[in-house]
Amino acid sequence: MHFKLELTDPQSKARVGELHTDHGVIETPIFMPVGTAGTVKGVHQHEIEEAVKAQIILGNTYHLYLRPGLDVLEGAGGLHKFMNWNKPILTDSGGYQVYSLSGARKIKEEGVTFQSHVDGSYHFFSPENAIDTQRTIGADIIMAFDECTPYPCDYNYAKRSMHMTHRWLKRCMDQMNKTEPKYGYEQALFPIVQGSVYKDLRKESAETIASHDAIGNAIGGLSVGEPAPELYEMTELVTEILPTEKPRYLMGVGTPVNLLECIALGVDMFDCVMPTRNARHGMLFTSEGIINIKNQKWEKDYSPLDPMGISYVDLKYSKAYLRHLIKSKEHLAVQIASIHNLAFYLWLVKEARVQIKAGTFVAWKNKMIPKLGNRL
Repeated sequence: MHFKLELTDPQSKARVGELHTDHGVIETPIFMPVGTAGTVKGVHQHEIEEAVKAQIILGNTYHLYLRPGLDVLEGAGGLHKFMNWNKPILTDSGGYQVYSLSGARKIKEEGVTFQSHVDGSYHFFSPENAIDTQRTIGADIIMAFDECTPYPCDYNYAKRSMHMTHRWLKRCMDQMNKTEPKYGYEQALFPIVQGSVYKDLRKESAETIASHDAIGNAIGGLSVGEPAPELYEMTELVTEILPTEKPRYLMGVGTPVNLLECIALGVDMFDCVMPTRNARHGMLFTSEGIINIKNQKWEKDYSPLDPMGISYVDLKYSKAYLRHLIKSKEHLAVQIASIHNLAFYLWLVKEARVQIKAGTFVAWKNKMIPKLGNRL
């Protein structure tokens, strides 16, 4: 696996590149739809490929470990074959669940004891078995096992947690070196920068992560409730330290505005549940702003969902029809809204790529941002 940096925007730190994997080339900047349990909620794989035009999707180690379980995945020949997806996959290590299951876990130096949200049973995750688990799932990009600190977070806790994440990284890398991929294609480990919103910790963590010379690097522990200016400040600080010739992945970010601002700061890869989660509540992202399709004003609006027609659902269905489906709690509502939002996110990063190549990214971004946050 290797990353080819094609060019950097002279007016910002935005970049265009290609990440080459055994399951295909990923053109950056890229947004990665989240397929937690081996599915992007409510959307068929062929629609993710053809309508959304995703180049890579995410799976979640914790959820897949619990259901369907590693024996089922290994029997299928890995997650790609199990879900019939032939493009790249990235798996989160389960570290975020350490953060999100705060009432049902115990963290020690050896690893983390979880209580399953499925049946209440107890499980132990360590850096070593997080790697082994991700080897079995078979993702192209696998994440180091880390602790994602909450916001707000005490400085001393953030510091202790960061140092433990660094020690865990060493154990992850040792385990990667001791083991082989199971299905005949390469897997790359991305380490994760932590440090909460403290500049000195972020700097120290970024320097430590950079020193490991991994194929790519991630920025974690953001988009957990901190204000947007802090998100941008920490991202900028870290991207200045991480090596330019390696892809940078900002985990769990974010809104369309966040994406453009962070592309301008030199981030290459993003993931977020927002396009699908918000779709399930009737929120649509468009190039002109945000639509809450539940609002009365759309009841008799028979115009297409989005005249830009990025995906087939945009011109096929009207705002009034989608509003009716959402209000009636029809499953089709979730499918239409999810395809629309995901396709819009993928269009946005592709258009950013076009604009960076044309040398017009900053002017385009400055024109887009006021519209993207606008409530229609």
